[in-house]
Amino acid sequence: MKKKGKKKGMFALLCAGVFAGGFIVSNVIHSMYVKQYTGKCSVDWSDDVGTVYTDIAYGEGEANKFDIYVPKEEKDTYGLIVYLHAGGFTTGDKSDDKAVLQYYCSKGYVTAGINYTLRTDDHPEASVYTQSMEIKEAMPYVVEKAKELGYNVDRMAMAGGSAGGCLALIYAYRDGTEAPVPVKMVFEAVGPSSFYPEDWKSYGTDQNAEAAANLFGLMRGETVDPSILGTEEYDELMKPISALLWVDENTVPTVLAYGKYDKVQPYEASVRLDARLTEAGVDHTYIVCEHSGHGLQNDAKQYAAFFEAVESYLEKYMEA
Repeated sequence: MKKKGKKKGMFALLCAGVFAGGFIVSNVIHSMYVKQYTGKCSVDWSDDVGTVYTDIAYGEGEANKFDIYVPKEEKDTYGLIVYLHAGGFTTGDKSDDKAVLQYYCSKGYVTAGINYTLRTDDHPEASVYTQSMEIKEAMPYVVEKAKELGYNVDRMAMAGGSAGGCLALIYAYRDGTEAPVPVKMVFEAVGPSSFYPEDWKSYGTDQNAEAAANLFGLMRGETVDPSILGTEEYDELMKPISALLWVDENTVPTVLAYGKYDKVQPYEASVRLDARLTEAGVDHTYIVCEHSGHGLQNDAKQYAAFFEAVESYLEKYMEA
């Protein structure tokens, strides 16, 4: 019996360490994902296309900085696209998405990449929740900076990949009504949207309640009692970081892409999100990459469909 108890405790610690270590493989997958995405979004950047202003502070934290890209094109009003970086909540930087930000800026949008405090040995207090609150804090600064530069931003879209996709969904669904300008849509790929043990079984959470509570507690930044898993109390505790739980008939239009063999962010969670959006009558496009994992690397046709859907939604919801 002692061996069994010790094994259970070690397993719980291992699962908790998954988040602290960036989902173990997220550094490799992050690089794959960024390469895949930026390969679709590229432009010959020059002063004739736009201008970038880097490392603008929005808070007191070392990571509380953003980059803003403004287009050469002159218009009465501009849409803002905020793209949040990937990295398993523990790695990554706004500069990783330079190509994406330049690309959408070349289309006439003001674009911004925002850094947030990563969970590292130096910042063990960081969680998905604290990161989401930093993104919320940054938004008024981004809009104000755009206006200071002479760009009248009056609408915005949230976007991101992986961890950034999670944070983009949270802001669009949870904080959109408090945004400095209206959030018109969100597009993201492979971002976690909910935290149910039966979905995250690639980490063994379906077999060990203590492990599930430890892992999701670290993400939430709060202690999770294993006994509340599967209850309304658990949903209420996790709601601040669970985009799924904010979906209603007023949720903004959404474009999503997920890999059916994703073991980093469980595919099953994306099925829940698609179903909830459908039930609420939200205009959305859900792209499933049938042969891919977290990097969406094996489904060129579906990946192209994702980008086509993004362009269509931007034209429909973000054009003045």
